[in-house]
Amino acid sequence: MYYTDRGIEELEKRRGEEEVSLAWVADQLRTFTDLNPEFETAVDRLATWLARLDDDDE
Repeated sequence: MYYTDRGIEELEKRRGEEEVSLAWVADQLRTFTDLNPEFETAVDRLATWLARLDDDDE
């Protein structure tokens, strides 16, 4: 496990049984970015990656 996976593991452990909408996730990402603008690029890349998961590579 990477050091950075600890946050992912905590998220899964604490909230893994919850169901949330993608609108809720998007709102939380916006709030996080507003509070932590230095992570704007990383959050944007994650959101773009998640949005395009089903795109064909061709």
